[in-house]
Amino acid sequence: MITSAKSSKGVISVMEFDELPEFQRDLKQLLKRYRTLRDDLEVLKKVLVVASHPQPPLSYRIPGFGFETPIIIRLKKFASRSLKGKGSNTGFRVIYAYHQQTELIQFVQIDFKADEANEDRERILRHFYVAK
Repeated sequence: MITSAKSSKGVISVMEFDELPEFQRDLKQLLKRYRTLRDDLEVLKKVLVVASHPQPPLSYRIPGFGFETPIIIRLKKFASRSLKGKGSNTGFRVIYAYHQQTELIQFVQIDFKADEANEDRERILRHFYVAK
């Protein structure tokens, strides 16, 4: 899916988005409990397109995978309208890979913070690590 947006400076940004099959399964399970999650992800995509750089505030690069590209980024706080009034520490963990040269963001993992401890490093390595 390709998304474009016009920034406040009038520049049109284009970003392509993709979802790993595992991400789609994660999302399908979460949508049963959090019905607004798909719409919330669409808002996130718009923010990522308009952001002047691929790593928005309240996110960080996950180091230690042994490769430089793509950049693996974890959003610290991603809330859903389904969680309204649940507290500031509740929310979802969203991990994505940003391919700078092709302007592609691949969503890797989404989970409810209370359900999972950390990112699935094996999943990330399986999809993005290329042995040299």
